[in-house]
Amino acid sequence: MPRVCYFTGKKTTFGNQVTHRGKAKYLGGVGTKITGITARKVKPNIQKVRAVIEGRIVRIKVSAKAIRSGLVVKPVKRRYKKPEAATA
Repeated sequence: MPRVCYFTGKKTTFGNQVTHRGKAKYLGGVGTKITGITARKVKPNIQKVRAVIEGRIVRIKVSAKAIRSGLVVKPVKRRYKKPEAATA
């Protein structure tokens, strides 16, 4: 199962990390130079939660933003009562 949010569709994105060296011109230097470009991944904050989807309780992967914004409806907590022991 991929790292994708059920509601928002957020998933891992790719980009570059750019490394600079030198002093900026406005600070009195000769300017910054790029010394390296490295591939990187940006992963979303995905959580596994139990939620009510179409009347059924299922476990889904959702982003933390979807949980905070109220897109996830969590099931009600069960109030279990122990059955009374037969007194005889």
